[in-house]
Amino acid sequence: MAHTESEHGGEFPWEIGVFDAHCHPTDTMSSIAEIPRMKATTLTVMATRGEDQDLVLQTAATLSDRQTAINGSDTGRVLPCFGWHPWFSHQIIDDTPESSDPAIPSESERKKAHYRKVLTPSPDDEFISTLPEPKPLSQLISETRSRLTGHPLALVGEVGLDRAFRLPNSWKPQDIENRDAGMTPGSREGRRLSPHRVQPEHQKAILKAQLELAGELRRPVSVHSVQAHGAVFDLFKTLWAGHERKLQSRRERQRRRSVADAHADSETEEEAKQASPQPEPSLPFPPRICMHSYSGPVDPVKQFLHASNPSDVYFSFSTVINFSGPSAQKVIDVIKALPDDRILIESDLHTAGPQMDDLLEQVARQICELRGWTLRQGVQQLADNWRRFVYGEACHA
Repeated sequence: MAHTESEHGGEFPWEIGVFDAHCHPTDTMSSIAEIPRMKATTLTVMATRGEDQDLVLQTAATLSDRQTAINGSDTGRVLPCFGWHPWFSHQIIDDTPESSDPAIPSESERKKAHYRKVLTPSPDDEFISTLPEPKPLSQLISETRSRLTGHPLALVGEVGLDRAFRLPNSWKPQDIENRDAGMTPGSREGRRLSPHRVQPEHQKAILKAQLELAGELRRPVSVHSVQAHGAVFDLFKTLWAGHERKLQSRRERQRRRSVADAHADSETEEEAKQASPQPEPSLPFPPRICMHSYSGPVDPVKQFLHASNPSDVYFSFSTVINFSGPSAQKVIDVIKALPDDRILIESDLHTAGPQMDDLLEQVARQICELRGWTLRQGVQQLADNWRRFVYGEACHA
C-alpha cells in the first residue's frame, strides 16, 4: 500500500520503542553518561577486542537498572555483547586440538611464529615487536563464556570475517602525541594501513569457536562480514549440517497443529502447574544471527533465509555504512526483498548521545519509506523484530 510523504515525514514515534541492534559507545567512554538521556530504548553494545570487553561489562552493570526498561524490554538501556572482531583475530593464537601449530618452547619465538603464520605478507621482526603477545583461543572462549553466563541475555558479538581489512602501521612518536585520550585504546585511530592482512583460515577458526560458544549457550550473534558473505555462509552451513529443519507440507503442518491443540485441551490445569520448563539443549550453532550492516547483494539473502536453515537470520542496516557511496542501490534492493520480520536497524556509532538517536531515526525513516510502511507501523515492526532476535520467538512480546 502506498503512503503519503507526510506519513514518512511526521513526528517520530520514539514512545513505541527504538532499539539499536549494533553500536560501540564504549569506544568513547566519556559519552556513556549520555545514554540515560537518549531517546532510544536499548543499545546493543558490542565488544571487539581486549581493551573493551570489561568496558562493555562495566557499562551494562552501571546502566542495568530495570526501572529504565520500557516498552517490553527487560534488558535496560544497554544489552552487552561479548566477542572478538576479525580485525583483531591475529591477536588470538589457535591452541585447539585441531590446530596444526607445532610446540615452540620459547615465548618470543612462539609469538614470531604465530604472527608469521596468520599474517600475509609475512611481517618482519620489527613489525611483530609492536604487536601484543597473542592470547590463546581457549582462554578467549573461557573468558567470554564467563561474561555471557554472568549476563543471561547477553549476545555474542562483534564477530565475523573481513577480507578487506589491513592492520594499521605501528605507532609513531607523533601518532602517540596526537592521540585522542578520550578514545578507548586498541583501534586504528587514524594510523596509516600496513600491507598485512589476517589469513582467512585463521579468521574462520576464531569465528567458528565463538559461533560454537553461542550455540552452547543458545545466544544470538552479531556478525561482521566484508567481502566474505560466501565464506560466512559456508561456515554456517558446516555448523548446521545434520540439523537442518525438515520442510513439511501444508497438510503435515495442519496435522501437527491439530495434534498439539488436542494435547493442550486434554492437559489439566493442575498438570500445567506441575510441568516445569526443561532447559533447552546446547546447539553447535547460534539460534539467531544478525548480519550487521549487511552490504551483500540480494541473491545470497535467499541462502541465508532458506527454510531448512536451523538458525533464524536477520539483517541490520545503518545509514553510515549502507546508505552512502556506490553500494546504496544494492542495499535498497536487499531491503525491499527481505521479509518484514527479518529487518533490524543500527547506528554502528562509536559515541552515544543525540547523534546516535539521529542516525537511528534516519535509518528507520529510510526503511519505512522503502518498505511502504507508515512510521508507526514500521517502528513497531522494527521493535518487534529486535525483541524476537534477542529473546527468541517464545519470548517475543
